[in-house]
Amino acid sequence: MSIGIAGVTIDCADPRGLAGFWTQALGYEVAQDFGGEFVFLGPPGGRQGEGVWVGLQKVPEGRSGKNRVHLDFTAADRPAEVARLVGLGAVEAGEHSVPGLTWTVLHDPEGNEFCVGSANG
Repeated sequence: MSIGIAGVTIDCADPRGLAGFWTQALGYEVAQDFGGEFVFLGPPGGRQGEGVWVGLQKVPEGRSGKNRVHLDFTAADRPAEVARLVGLGAVEAGEHSVPGLTWTVLHDPEGNEFCVGSANG
């Protein structure tokens, strides 16, 4: 038996509101909206099997502490991509490097952490 990753779900207070940030950040669109309680985001045109879907799930509690799981992205021009995401509403939280890899930690508009990295710094 084997499994494959289909999607990632982010807990949040306002799925529809957060969808505005993530659709622009990823170039995705709202694929399904279950009454604002759960919103699926996916590639434009509903192309199944292309990319990983992102779910935004309404939860009553706010985020506390560091995310136990977060999304990691890669970009050829990390500084430019970080600037674009900040322009969309992300907040830069720090930058880290190890030999051969540099990444920037960001928070989405609800404070969920994600990273953008590049091999060339």
